[in-house]
Amino acid sequence: MTSRIEPFHLAIRDEDLSDLRYRIDRTRWPDKETVEDWSQGAPLAKVKALVEYWGTAYDWRRCEAMLNEFGQFHTPIDGISVHFLHVRSPHADALPIILTHGWPGSVIEFHKVIAPLTRPDEYGGDAGDAFHVVVPSLPGFGFSDKPTLASWTVPRIARAWSGLMRRLGYERFVAQGGDWGAGVTTALGLQRPAELAAIHLNFPLVCPDVLPHDSLIIEEQEALSALNAYVTNESGYAKQQATRPQTVGYGLTDSPAALAAWIYEKFHNWTDCDGDPESVLTLDDMLDNISIYWLTGTGTSSGRTYWHNAGAVAGGFAGPVLDIPVGCSIFPREIYRAPRRWAERKYKNLIYWNEPERGGHFAAFEQPAIFADELRNCFRGIRAN
Repeated sequence: MTSRIEPFHLAIRDEDLSDLRYRIDRTRWPDKETVEDWSQGAPLAKVKALVEYWGTAYDWRRCEAMLNEFGQFHTPIDGISVHFLHVRSPHADALPIILTHGWPGSVIEFHKVIAPLTRPDEYGGDAGDAFHVVVPSLPGFGFSDKPTLASWTVPRIARAWSGLMRRLGYERFVAQGGDWGAGVTTALGLQRPAELAAIHLNFPLVCPDVLPHDSLIIEEQEALSALNAYVTNESGYAKQQATRPQTVGYGLTDSPAALAAWIYEKFHNWTDCDGDPESVLTLDDMLDNISIYWLTGTGTSSGRTYWHNAGAVAGGFAGPVLDIPVGCSIFPREIYRAPRRWAERKYKNLIYWNEPERGGHFAAFEQPAIFADELRNCFRGIRAN
């Protein structure tokens, strides 16, 4: 395959949008949950309201135009075509950064921070903190190709990302990620390509290889409690996608309501929303993201990321030590809040640590101004080196 970078203009067929509305109109709904909260999953009334809006008032063409305005591209890397947004700052000395999303996210997670990062002087910041921004779609997600082999592991994606940045002509760059994006960004740090100056994580994957039975400080006790709660009550989706992604994929590919509920539940559980996801993300926000999964038919292929990396999922967060400069932002409603003491054991060059007052797992999506400030503050010292 060539190394060409091709502009990509997004134009979903009218027939596909009509088909979506057709399927929504014919949804076969389950009976109502037998509880008054979210403990059995996304409540019927909430999902019905979301899906009804999707089928009647939601405007995909608005989202499509927004993505096209950013500048979208495809390039072949390691046997697949990778989709990415690429927005250069008007400030020539801006620092290149690659931002990696996770599941159930997409490039939509970062659309609110692109302007503040590329043009910080227009958003209360300093031009000296500007970034050139690259936002790729993970393989099997969005408008990137769906891998046909079970070998697209996190380290392979990381190698593809460093190849992408070289292809774009960036001789020095930084990287950021959360969720699977944190795994990819950590793998980049371990591979340490010559061009990579530092990384930032908003979901640092740290945990001692052997947990002590005593002498845990309060932050460590809280982290373990959150991890246990996740494994007990929250991880069913991950176990399903790590073991039988094809089986669950039939519903995610055939039913808009099933796909919407599968993702909407995570926006409820993992955002800093006090039980109301619409308090931090609009219906349009959530449906922009959900629509990308639907219109690209990637409910199954994105879930296979868990299968491709099942050993990493089962093995937890323990892993090799990083000596590259690392920054971390620990948001209050993260799935679990990594204690600094654990991070310091794994990140030997921890250049930045902050715990913002608001935000959850989808930090850039929920709190774009705070997230942009975190990246500016983290990488400010790197620019001078």
